[in-house]
Amino acid sequence: MRWRHLWGAFGVAAIVLAGVGGPSRAPAQTANFHPCNAQPALPICQHGYGRRVAAARWGAAPAPLDPDASAQAPLVTRDPAKEIEKLKSAAIFVKDMDTSDVLFARGEDVVRPIASIVKLMTALVVVDAGLPMDELIAIDASDVDVPSELPSRLAVGARLSRADLLHLALTSSENSAAHALGRTYPGGMEAFVEAMNAQAKALGMEDSRFVEPIGLSNENVSSARDLARLIHAASGRTLIRAFTTDARYSIEGRTFRNTNMLVGRPHWEILASKTGTTREAGDCLVMMVRLGGRNLAMVLLDAQGMSGARFGDAVRLRRVLDSRMAAK
Repeated sequence: MRWRHLWGAFGVAAIVLAGVGGPSRAPAQTANFHPCNAQPALPICQHGYGRRVAAARWGAAPAPLDPDASAQAPLVTRDPAKEIEKLKSAAIFVKDMDTSDVLFARGEDVVRPIASIVKLMTALVVVDAGLPMDELIAIDASDVDVPSELPSRLAVGARLSRADLLHLALTSSENSAAHALGRTYPGGMEAFVEAMNAQAKALGMEDSRFVEPIGLSNENVSSARDLARLIHAASGRTLIRAFTTDARYSIEGRTFRNTNMLVGRPHWEILASKTGTTREAGDCLVMMVRLGGRNLAMVLLDAQGMSGARFGDAVRLRRVLDSRMAAK
C-alpha cells in the first residue's frame, strides 16, 4: 500500500510537468526522465495501473503481457491445481447464475474499491430510466475535468447521442462519457447517485456503495459476491450486453477498442463484461460467460503482477472449470 501512495504522489507531480491539456505524448527527453525507463524493477513500476500511465504519458516500456492472457494461450490443462496456484487476483468468485452453484471462491466477501466496474451500474441506471437514447448531449468541461491520470479522449463541445456515450463508457471505459450520462440524468448527479444505490439495494448488493458514475473514487466499493449479481443483471439488458461485447467502436473519426482483450476471441462466448483499473482497486474484470452450457458470472478483483494478469486469471479459471466439468 505504501508504494501505491508513493506512486500517486509521483504521478500527480509528473502530470503537472507533462500537462493535462490533451492526449499527446511528452517529448523524448521527458519520457527518458521517467524512472520506469531506467529502473523497471522499481516497486512503483510493477503496479499495472502505474505502468500503463507511465507508458501512455511518458513512453515508459509497457509491462510484459501475462503469457496466459495471450491469444495463443491454451484453454485446457492437465494440472488444475497448478492453475489455481498461478491465480493473481485477490478476490475471485465464479457462480452458475442459473443453479446458484458456486464453482470457485476466494475473498468473495471482502469489500473493496472496484474502479470502472462502477460503469456497469451507471449503465443499468441509464437504461432502466428509459431516457431517449437518440438525445444529443454536449460534452462540457466538468465531464473532461475528472481526477483521472489519463486524459479524456472526448473534446469539450463534442455532441454525441446518449447511446454513443453509453457505448463509449462500456466498450472503452471512457470516463467523460460516463460523467456526462450522470450529469444529464433527471435531477442531476445527486439524483443519479441515489438511483445507483437504489438499484444496488434492489439487486441485493448489501456490500456495495456508489458515490459517482465513473469509478475513480475509492468510496465506490463492493464485493466479488455482489458484483456477480451486478454483471448478471447487466447481461439481461440488450444494450449493455451488446455494447460490452463490442470489440471496437468508431465515432468522431476515432476508433475506441474494448478494454477486455478476451472479447472477440474464438472459443469465448462472453455475454457481458467490464474491466476496471485504479491504483487502489488493482486490475479488475467481471464477465458473464457461457461455458459448458452454463451461464457463469466470473469476478476477478485486484489482480497484480504482469500486464493482463486479470485476463490470464480468466483463462486459468476456465482451464480449471473445464477440467472439473469434463470429470463429471
